[in-house]
Amino acid sequence: MDQKIEAEIVAKVLKGDRQAYALLVEEYKSPIYNLAYRMTGNSEDADDLTQETFIRAYINLWRFDPKRKFFTWLYTISINLIRNHLKKVKNDDLLNRTKNIQYNENENQSPEARIIATQESNKINLALLTLKYELRVMLIMKYQQELSFEEIAEITGKSVSAVKMRVYRGLEKLEQLINS
Repeated sequence: MDQKIEAEIVAKVLKGDRQAYALLVEEYKSPIYNLAYRMTGNSEDADDLTQETFIRAYINLWRFDPKRKFFTWLYTISINLIRNHLKKVKNDDLLNRTKNIQYNENENQSPEARIIATQESNKINLALLTLKYELRVMLIMKYQQELSFEEIAEITGKSVSAVKMRVYRGLEKLEQLINS
């Protein structure tokens, strides 16, 4: 969604058109849910965090700066909620709750290839969950959410070069975890 359209929708909501907010929810619920799911590995937590993100955004909509992209602002809210949630959940509990993570399988693959792909995917995802929060969120934003370094910098408040360095460090650490 284009920044101008986002700003128009926000203006309508602030003038009392609550139904207009549904357009923003519909547009961004998938990427917010995916972020929450990838960060927590738990669909129930992801549902709750997604809902909480949109509630917080709605309540604080008056603080939104229309010169910025709504998605960036929303994503920042989501990241902060997820960080707070993960502080409450111990790492051991997080890993135990993610044993049955299921990601999309390719139906065109043979059963053997699907099993191997699932095992590799689970190994990567469990390794990702063991990374420190900051590295994990940087990798998810860059490679699973496909955000640019500039968008990640805006969301995190870090410089583009700092984001690039953290993504690189995250990849190195992830590779170490997978190969160990």
